[in-house]
Amino acid sequence: MAKRWMAGLGLAAVFLAGTATLSGGAAAQETLSFGSDRHQAVDFYAAPNPGADVPLVLFIHGGGWRIGNRGYVQDKPEFFNGLGYAFASTGYRLVPDGTVEDQAEDIASAVALLRRRARALGFDGDRIVLVGHSAGAHLAALVATDPRYLRGDLGAISGVVLLDGAGYDVPRQMADARRFMARMYRNAFGTDRARQLALSPSEHTARPNAPDWLILYVASRHDSRAQSVGLGERLRAAGDHVRVEAMQDTNHGELNRGLGTDRSPATPVVQAYLRELFGR
Repeated sequence: MAKRWMAGLGLAAVFLAGTATLSGGAAAQETLSFGSDRHQAVDFYAAPNPGADVPLVLFIHGGGWRIGNRGYVQDKPEFFNGLGYAFASTGYRLVPDGTVEDQAEDIASAVALLRRRARALGFDGDRIVLVGHSAGAHLAALVATDPRYLRGDLGAISGVVLLDGAGYDVPRQMADARRFMARMYRNAFGTDRARQLALSPSEHTARPNAPDWLILYVASRHDSRAQSVGLGERLRAAGDHVRVEAMQDTNHGELNRGLGTDRSPATPVVQAYLRELFGR
């Protein structure tokens, strides 16, 4: 029954499948809470050689703003730890119990908490990369462009990696979305155009924002391509360093699940981006 239901959703099935696998085996060394909701917590995976110069990769899961879990990290902890980085995966309140605004505030709270604990956890609190998939890509882009969320912590974000997001310009995406996807966006962003614009990263690309971006999209997804290219153009016009690249021979879910493995075209691209950013 579940397989038939997922198959009937078409693209939505691919979208939701991107959050359907738990960690590949690594256990978080510590879970830090920043609120009373069970989703308001961040799992931390220490670098193999902790130190004051170790960058942190913070992952933000997808799930249409209404499902998903910070434990859905697959091979990412082992991959990023293996490169010498600390890794963390944050949760956030889910629609309808929380709003998208609440989700962005939760991510900001996770960043603030991690920075406060940076020395004890063994990483550099001023060198953080946000990595988000799908709805998580939207949220990563939102907090990295709209300073009302991260506020004084925005300067600690060295770079942002976006994996196949399609909600950077919310009104445009809602106008183009198919029925299931339109309902998902309406549940998250409502019908007030002013609110939709306020929650669109593309509306906040004037500085201050994060200075360095890697925006990846699945080549066969036209909405993701349009949204990714559009955001990249606006960020580049603001003076940020931006790379936008199509990922061939993959899909929305697999781009997330496969990151950190040889089967994903994103793995070497993300690794090269981090090497360029941090020299490791």
